[in-house]
Amino acid sequence: MFLGVDTSCYTTSLAVIDAEGRLLSEAKKLLKVPQGERGLRQADGVFQHVQNLPQLFSLIAQEVGPLKLNAVAASTRPRPLNDSYLPVFTVGASFAKSLALAVGVPFFELSHQEGHLLAGLWSAGVEWQSFYVVHLSGGTTEVLAVEMKEELSLFELGGTEDLHAGQFIDRVGVALGLAFPAGSELEKLASCASATPLAVPVAVKGGVLSFSGPESHVQRALLQGARPEGAARGVEDCVAQSVWYVLRNIEKEHGAKPVLFVGGVMANAYIRGYLSEKYGKNAAFAGVEFTGDNAVGAALFAHKFT
Repeated sequence: MFLGVDTSCYTTSLAVIDAEGRLLSEAKKLLKVPQGERGLRQADGVFQHVQNLPQLFSLIAQEVGPLKLNAVAASTRPRPLNDSYLPVFTVGASFAKSLALAVGVPFFELSHQEGHLLAGLWSAGVEWQSFYVVHLSGGTTEVLAVEMKEELSLFELGGTEDLHAGQFIDRVGVALGLAFPAGSELEKLASCASATPLAVPVAVKGGVLSFSGPESHVQRALLQGARPEGAARGVEDCVAQSVWYVLRNIEKEHGAKPVLFVGGVMANAYIRGYLSEKYGKNAAFAGVEFTGDNAVGAALFAHKFT
């Protein structure tokens, strides 16, 4: 058995896979964000993770029974960069290291982003070695070139210069009175939109996109009486088009490759459908239940490198 641990900004996650890469058990819990707030302080996130981990570990043990672990892995930083750091990840890293030492098995560390990528490949059922990955969430909006050989190598090719896609969605969602994070509720609201939703400008230059201008446009439109459902669909359409334009520009410069879409924003059916229609068989999407933060990628990492 291989245990993965992930303590991100808004979710505590544990997962166990077996030697065949089959998911034996998964347990996760969203952190509580006060109504009307657009985020959570790191100190509050750390506190909630400390409370959540024993509860989730108990659920895993109840489902699987005694854990006969071969290795443990945890997300220790947001991205695979030396200066990438957030306090919330230290909670999962400390928990995982202590557990590995207690049972005498290896401990491996990876980035949160690498966990998303591995869970995306696994849940999409693809085994690509050279491809692009689009990572869209509340904390990341990037297009990366990926090489999967003896090691996992990621190279940034594009991304946002201001707001992340998830931040854009959440800020509009909170303005509409939706709970934070607002992704699922905004999607439900958008499904009620008419055939002509709010037109939201797309800001893309080369491999760089921007969501601050589009967000300001939507906020002004809401103050001027725009229908909430039309604004919600306009946000979805803006995100989908922005990603498509950025990928098109990157492919012109670096060549065409298959594209894997991961991150919480990619749970949105409209955005998935738009990009799937553009890319067809050259696109793969993380399973909806594995688009958001999860520890499956960390468990897969432990298995891969043991």
